[in-house]
Amino acid sequence: MKIRLAADLQTDSIVDGQGIRTVIWTQGCSHNCPFCHNPGTHDFNGGDLVDIEDVLDRIECLEGQDGITLSGGDPMFQPAPCTLIAKKAHELGMNVWVYTGFTYEELINSKNNNILDLLNEIDVLIDGKFEIDKKSLDLNYRGSSNQRIIDVQTSLKTGNIVLKQFDNKKQIKRELLYI
Repeated sequence: MKIRLAADLQTDSIVDGQGIRTVIWTQGCSHNCPFCHNPGTHDFNGGDLVDIEDVLDRIECLEGQDGITLSGGDPMFQPAPCTLIAKKAHELGMNVWVYTGFTYEELINSKNNNILDLLNEIDVLIDGKFEIDKKSLDLNYRGSSNQRIIDVQTSLKTGNIVLKQFDNKKQIKRELLYI
């Protein structure tokens, strides 16, 4: 199986989710959000087509990472290989965050088994398109206030959307320790 990536894996990120993370930038997105911070990831034929086994091998060699973040582009356009990545991260004790322009409701109602399989492997989902008129630099892990940080596993279990809560002081202290 192959996955189309926009860039090499980025390790040691502290802005793409809680803790120290490796970000995997998927290629391909049709949302075309105005002022997107990654417009180079929109072309579905851009980036590099990579064997998923190579990505999984690289994840297995990671050290000092709390989790994996799938971003892009939009990982939901490549749910099958992203599911394999998420499963590998969980096997290694890492959590999985995903950024998508789709809403949680759109994903659940898609009836796409590959997307539903990926949702079952996601710990935290940041959903919704970036909206420039709702942009704020005061938001945790998201660009605009319409985007939600969803605890996916609790949401799936309860049937209700459960938002992730953060202790900002604890997170800031942890991030400062790694700078």
